[in-house]
Amino acid sequence: MISPLAYVDPNAKIGKNVTVHPFAYIDNNVEIGDNCTIMPYASVLSGTRMGENNTIYHGAIIGATPQDFKFKGDDTILRIGNNNTIREKVIINRGTNTTDCTIIGDGNFLLEGVHLAHDTHLGNTCVIGNGAKTAGNCVIEDCVILGSGVIVKHGCRVGTWAFIKDGCRANKDVPPYIVAAHNPISYYGINATILRKEDALNENTIDDIAKAYRQIYQCSTSLENALIRIKETISIGPEIRKIIDFLESSTKGIIGVTM
Repeated sequence: MISPLAYVDPNAKIGKNVTVHPFAYIDNNVEIGDNCTIMPYASVLSGTRMGENNTIYHGAIIGATPQDFKFKGDDTILRIGNNNTIREKVIINRGTNTTDCTIIGDGNFLLEGVHLAHDTHLGNTCVIGNGAKTAGNCVIEDCVILGSGVIVKHGCRVGTWAFIKDGCRANKDVPPYIVAAHNPISYYGINATILRKEDALNENTIDDIAKAYRQIYQCSTSLENALIRIKETISIGPEIRKIIDFLESSTKGIIGVTM
C-alpha cells in the first residue's frame, strides 16, 4: 500500500507488499525490496538499495549525501540487507565515491538518533543504541552492541560480539568478544554474559578467549609478545584465530594497548 499523500518518484523500484505511509519520501534511483514498511516523514534517498522486510521509522533519512569533503556528487550507493529495524531519526549516509559504499547487513536494530556515516560497513544482528554514531569508513562486525551515545571515530573497527558501553569514545580498534567501557575507553573484560545468553560459544571457548585477553591486557607486556604467548599456550580454534587476525591487521591501534 502506497499512500497518495506520500511522494514516490516514478523511477523508484518498489517491491511487493511494500507499505509507504503518508508524507514519506522515496527518491529517484531507489530500490526497495518486498514487505518493507516506510513510516511517515521517513526519507529514502537516491542511491539506496534496500532488501526485504525492513522497517524505516518516522523521520529517518536513509541514503543521505555523505558528510565528506571528498564527495564530488557521484551517484554513490547505500546497500541495506534484510530484516532490519531502523528507528526514528536515524541518518545513514551513502558512500563517498564509487569505489566503495555504505553497507548495512541483515537483522540489525538501529535505535533512535543513530548516525552511520559514509562508507561504514555494519555486519549482521547488531544493536546500535540511542544516539550512537560512527564516523566514516568504520567497520562494525557481526553481533556487536554499541550502547547509547557511543562514538566510533573515523576508520575504526569493532570486532564481532564486542559490547561498547554507553557514552564511550572509540578512537582505536575494539577487539572481538570484549566489553569496552569508560573514557578514555578501555578493556572491561570479555563479553561472557551475552555469549552465554545467546548460546554463541561453549564454556571451553569462552575460557580460551579470557586467557587470550589476559595475555594482552593483564600481563604488562607488548602486544607482540602477548600474541606470541597466545600462539604458544592456547589452542588456536576459529575464535582465537579471529582475535589474532584482528589484532595483527589493525592499522588504527587497539584500545588500551601499547603497540
